[in-house]
Amino acid sequence: MHNPSVVLFLVAVGLTGGIGIYTFIYARGYMYFTDSPEACANCHSMSSQFSVWLKGSHRHVAVCNDCHTPPTFVSKYYTKAVNGFWHSWYFTTEAYQDNILARKRTKNILERACRHCHGDIVEALEHTQNNTTTLSCVQCHSTVGH
Repeated sequence: MHNPSVVLFLVAVGLTGGIGIYTFIYARGYMYFTDSPEACANCHSMSSQFSVWLKGSHRHVAVCNDCHTPPTFVSKYYTKAVNGFWHSWYFTTEAYQDNILARKRTKNILERACRHCHGDIVEALEHTQNNTTTLSCVQCHSTVGH
């Protein structure tokens, strides 16, 4: 008779290995460690965003990670891991909406990215508003970039 804990361990190793091989080889999960925009298009729910980005003006100055992840190494890969998990979860369970909605944290990341590149414009606009309102780039420009 086999030791049940050894069998359980081997099953866990096999499942983890199988899921890992599927994720990183078949589903090209390794691409998520790069800045390649094609990584975002791996999931066909992002195909339309990728197509629009290919034709847009931001294509020449920014890739997905420039706007959708923080600039520091740890924050960037933490964000990619969290977003990747939830994108995979919703895609696999078919629980995502056709219109992908950004969460508050993602909107904050996007806002900082907009202001990083377009800070002078935003400052000038906020100055004309007499500083009574904090403007949100992503509120009015939610489809810019893709």
